[in-house]
Amino acid sequence: MANIKPFKAFRPTRDKVHLVASRSYISYTKPDLIRKLDENPFTFLHILNPEYKTDKQSFTNSKGKFEKVKRKFTDFVNQQILIQDKRESYYVYRQIKDGHPYLGIIACASVEDYYSNVIKKHEATITKREKIFKNYLETVQINAEPVCFTYPNHDKIDRITNEKILDRPEYDFTTTDRDRHSFWKIDDVETVAKITAYFSEIKSIYIADGHHRSASSALLGKSLRKADGNPSEEKAYDYFMGYFIPQNCLKIYEFNRLVTTIGDHSVTSFLEAIQDNFEIAYVDGSFFRPEKTHEIGMYIEGKWYCLIPKEGQFKVDDPVKSLDVSILTNHLLSPILRISDLKTDSRVYFKGGLEGIEALKAEVDRGKAKVAFAHYPVSMEQLKTISDANQTMPPKSTWIEPKLRSGLTVYSTK
Repeated sequence: MANIKPFKAFRPTRDKVHLVASRSYISYTKPDLIRKLDENPFTFLHILNPEYKTDKQSFTNSKGKFEKVKRKFTDFVNQQILIQDKRESYYVYRQIKDGHPYLGIIACASVEDYYSNVIKKHEATITKREKIFKNYLETVQINAEPVCFTYPNHDKIDRITNEKILDRPEYDFTTTDRDRHSFWKIDDVETVAKITAYFSEIKSIYIADGHHRSASSALLGKSLRKADGNPSEEKAYDYFMGYFIPQNCLKIYEFNRLVTTIGDHSVTSFLEAIQDNFEIAYVDGSFFRPEKTHEIGMYIEGKWYCLIPKEGQFKVDDPVKSLDVSILTNHLLSPILRISDLKTDSRVYFKGGLEGIEALKAEVDRGKAKVAFAHYPVSMEQLKTISDANQTMPPKSTWIEPKLRSGLTVYSTK
């Protein structure tokens, strides 16, 4: 059963929260990052990029660089840009994006739950990245961006969050991307105990976004506990920060594929080769969006096609091989274009579903890609089935919303 706990967050003062909280560091282009750092002295990006405008640069992923992140965080605390709550709390966070409300609870997830498989995973992690981020977390001793978890809908938890958002929020601000962010604190002992108890009734929670952060946090917790002589009492490192959102609030979008070349094939021979494994239908119109599982849109030389895998091309009872992204790789990209490893092959790149079908067409029309493939989104049931079976999806199978801000709450692991 899920073990979550409240914590004493470091968080921005009310007057500065809109300036401090930032998108994920990796989502910024270099020019955008420089502009943010130049124009905003309060952005959390200064903590994540502490060597901005310094002559001496540390090596990437070095302990020296990580220590500067820690010092910059301490500077923000000393300047009272970030203040720690005095009581252990749960935090209700709502993000409204394109009219859709995402409502969940920021809390701490258990390292033990990660290893005992109460926390379910659907994405494979890269050991090297796990270790680098584990070293980072060990040095900086904070979690600044929560892992996004989802769980089966629970009426009693919903009742608490829906009642809480009727109160005046601690924070309520809109960012330049037009997303609205609202935030409430729950610190009364009775409600905190109820939330903890209700989550303990939930058999499994699922990582929606943040597999590497989860793996690294669990690796660190295990390492520190061993070095500590396995103390009987709980330590801060036994937990890591998460955002827990019911599955009916979460949105899963497709991750579409673009390929820069079709090799020695002409368009005609390419279409002929595809017909071995797929039924092909020309689609009249400017855009085509798949409307159900096992419909794959393909755009090439100004035309849209609908591809439907022929009977017997995949095992219906195999939750991974029956994914449309697997079918495309196993029966088109690999045998026809010799593209089998989507993580390393430079001929393939991806666009998340939020960018739309129009973005795929534009990439092909301007010659950056030769062919584009549009998918129908993976369902929540598919994600859970794969996770429950301890299997993993191919790379870039899902685009999860909401995307969470860094620095809205910070959890200290020391």
